[in-house]
Amino acid sequence: MDEKKAQTILDAIIGQIFGYENPFSIEQFLQKYAFDIRLPQKVTDSTTGEEVWTQYVNPTKFISTENAWAREDWENRPKIVIKDIQDVLNAWNEINYTAADRHLESENVAQSDSIMSSQNIFRSNDCGDSSNLVFCDGVYKSEFVAASQRAISSNFCIRLEDSSFVSNSFSIQWSKKVTNSFFLQNCFDMQECMFCAHIAGKKFNIANMQFEEEEYREIKDMVIRWILTS
Repeated sequence: MDEKKAQTILDAIIGQIFGYENPFSIEQFLQKYAFDIRLPQKVTDSTTGEEVWTQYVNPTKFISTENAWAREDWENRPKIVIKDIQDVLNAWNEINYTAADRHLESENVAQSDSIMSSQNIFRSNDCGDSSNLVFCDGVYKSEFVAASQRAISSNFCIRLEDSSFVSNSFSIQWSKKVTNSFFLQNCFDMQECMFCAHIAGKKFNIANMQFEEEEYREIKDMVIRWILTS
């Protein structure tokens, strides 16, 4: 997994949601849409000098999970005489490295930390049972999701937040069971809606107003072009 693969995933997500070719590089997308997502930070493995990634900000000593388990000198360490609390703290300091690059039962993971049972994950934190995630934090049971946080059971989404069962959508907050929609907040069971809040069971709504399908789709295309070029 690398930036080239992440770009391919991002291209697929944008193409599916908007029906247009992705105009953003991976770095441009990060700055525009993932700027406020809690993402792993690059640190140095204190034992090897290698680049590693972690979600922690306070520790000062790190070690990659792979390097930590590869070391044999941490098991059955010779016992020392402990006279006071400082002896305990000194002994603890010798092995107290924060594990980084933590991946469990996952593959094709890069620049990420705390990833479980997932594949094709780039620059993400605390995600599981998912595939093809880019710049995500706290996303589970999902695929082809970017710049999202605290979401579950969703696919082909960007800027998904505190939501579930969402597909082919952009900028959805605190909502559930949403399809083909943009800019929804606190909504439920919505299809083909944009700029709506605090409503449920609607289709072809814009700003909580009902439109005919033809009108809606003309406005939607205008909105898509605005999203991709603004």
